[in-house]
This record gives sequence, structure tokens and C-alpha cells, in this order.
Amino acid sequence: MADNVKLYRRIADTVADAIEAGQYKLGDRLPTERELAEQFGVSRPTLREAMIALEMLGMIEARHGLGIYVTSSARPAAPNHELDFEIGAFELIEARRLFEGEAAALAATSIDDEQLAQLEALMVRMHEEEEIAGEDADREFHMIIARATGNGAIIATIENLWDWRNRSPLARNILTRARGMGLEPRIHEHKRVFDALKARDPHAARQAMRDHLERVIEHLLHATETEAVQKAKLETSARRSAIAKRVAI
Repeated sequence: MADNVKLYRRIADTVADAIEAGQYKLGDRLPTERELAEQFGVSRPTLREAMIALEMLGMIEARHGLGIYVTSSARPAAPNHELDFEIGAFELIEARRLFEGEAAALAATSIDDEQLAQLEALMVRMHEEEEIAGEDADREFHMIIARATGNGAIIATIENLWDWRNRSPLARNILTRARGMGLEPRIHEHKRVFDALKARDPHAARQAMRDHLERVIEHLLHATETEAVQKAKLETSARRSAIAKRVAI
């Protein structure tokens, strides 16, 4: 397989090949995610992205309490070529953890009082505003830190990583699931980053940013767990039923 093919795609393609070759037949249960991760020697986030990519192709389905089942014995007749070029949400956050951790360390040495005041105001917005507006404030918080580095290449790189959230169907799929599970700007984690920047402490700023994005990865893993998704669906259904009962009274 070509070296430039992303790791999660290599895994997804290998599993898809096995399904098409009859190793896993329609209705069969695949090995567990842990077993597959060990088999391929990859991390949980990488394996999870591969499975979600196959779900998007309609080849597998994760069933609550039962496992992952084959739902189609072949790839779609008209493949989703977007998957050939897209970047997954876990890939994005891992890259952000690397770049933004170093950006925060550099910003701690050069950030000015006006930028600190802007960050403080954005934390208030993240706390007070609705989901979409809060996400906009979250992005701007991170971009101010990037701009505080004074390095155009860093600014462009971090901006591009944020833009991929909307450009990539796989990233959108995972982040939408996470949003349904309550993925919101983490104010206390942003406060740790802010405090380190205000103290002009590069080491603390780097660690606070890396810790923040590590927790985002953990939330994405939780949000895409079969049981977590099922629980969210049940809670949503219960809320709808309660509303319907009140309206009927």
C-alpha cells in the first residue's frame, strides 16, 4: 500500500478487502476494537477513525452491547472519493496538540496585555454563549495565541488545522457525534492556558495546552463509543417524549 496513504485509511482498506474477500461475511461480527488495534499495532484513535470511515461507506455497523457487524459485503459502487483526501478528527487534534503546544510556549514569551485581555473576554463568551457561538470563541481563543507568536507560518498552520474541521467529512462526522455528547469549550482548561500565558511561563503554557487537547481526544473517544452513542440516543428520545407529554396536556 502506498506510503502516502493515511494510517487509518490503510486499516479501513485492509478490513474492507477482508470483507470483500469473504473473510468476514455479511452479518459477521468483526473482532473487537481492542483486538483490531493490537492486530494492526495502532492507537485507539486511529482504529476508531478507520471503523467510522467504514461506517460512512455503509460496510459495517456498531451495535450497542453486541460489537461491530458487517452490513455490506462490498464497497459502494461509486466510492466516496472524499475519503481519499480527508483528515480525521483524531488526526486533527493530535496535530493541534503538537503545534499548539509549541505555539503556546512561544506565545508565552511574546504575548502582550491587549491579547491577554482578549483571551479573558473570550473565556467569558465561551461560558455564556450558546454552542455555535461558544465554538467560534473557542477558535478565536486559540488563534489569538497563534498570532501572539508573531510567526506567520505557525499562524497559517494552526488556522488550516481548524479549517479542516469543516472541510473533512470524517472530521465533521466525529465532531458532530461529540457535540451530541456535550463537547463544549472547556473553560477551566482554557483558564490554565491563560494563567500560564499571563505568567509568561513557556513550560506551563505548553503543558496546559497539550493537556487540554489530550482531554479533547479522550472526549472524542468516549463520544464515539457504541454505548455512549446509544445512551445519548436514549436520553434524547426520553426528552422528546417528556416534551410531547407536556404539549399534549
